[in-house]
Amino acid sequence: MTTTAQETTPLRQQAAPAPGRGADIRRHELAAFLRSRRERITPEEVGLPRGTRRRTPGLRREEVAQLSAVGVTWYTWLEQARDIQVSVQVLDALARTLRLDGTERAHLFQLAEAVDPTPAASCTGVTPALHEMLRALEPLPASVQNSRYDILAYNRTYAHLMGDLDAVPPEDRNCMILVYTSPDWRRSIVDLEETRRLMAAKLRGSMAGHLAEPAWKMLVKRLAAESAEFRENWERYEVVDLRARTKRFLNPHVGLLTLEHTDLFLNPGSGARMVTYVPADDDTRERLEKLYDVARAASSNS
Repeated sequence: MTTTAQETTPLRQQAAPAPGRGADIRRHELAAFLRSRRERITPEEVGLPRGTRRRTPGLRREEVAQLSAVGVTWYTWLEQARDIQVSVQVLDALARTLRLDGTERAHLFQLAEAVDPTPAASCTGVTPALHEMLRALEPLPASVQNSRYDILAYNRTYAHLMGDLDAVPPEDRNCMILVYTSPDWRRSIVDLEETRRLMAAKLRGSMAGHLAEPAWKMLVKRLAAESAEFRENWERYEVVDLRARTKRFLNPHVGLLTLEHTDLFLNPGSGARMVTYVPADDDTRERLEKLYDVARAASSNS
């Protein structure tokens, strides 16, 4: 059997299965859920040819394994409800391959008795008071992020600063992922290459204290797989700290915005911070007001 390190690495966050009948039922539920999700996806949806001899509804097991970068035998055992260990990296890859929505993804991790490390799973530390502060800052764009660049909360102006953040799946609301893979973000950031390089350097600096954590390793692995530009910047081994700086955005609704970026740290130990932008000139101030009007209109229509 061909396996990867992800398939066999023990997961500290993962609770040990309950002995006896309960664990057996959970494994069979997980197997049935994976089969049902696999059978609903057509080959065309994931860029595979249908062929003339396909009898299996949806994807074949070997196709799911290939798309998720796991061993075919190992994935077959998983659908057969065998007692094998599942890492969060593999669960994340399966959720993406099977195109699970937020509820389905949560169900997958619950059946596997694992903790989902993505920001969609939990936004610990984002209190109602913080949400109220974000709203009170409008029309200034503001968000709450952690040191991994997960966007944990944001106000309406920030949502429309670079495209439509509300339309982005919660598990993809990460500034590193968006700046390297989102066409909207690439078009909106004026100094794109410098921004990408500095963000990769900041991420490397922050990651020093989180090298063994699955969520950090998953983020870097995903970025390296999806972006040649990230791989190039990551291999520079540059490290910088967080700093206030002027940023320029070309917003599709109101045009050029020149903003002063400031981080307000909420919990220095975890890296949680409120990211704020204030206008650097009068033209930007007026355009932010217009952008806020756009954001409010979009919010009222949703």
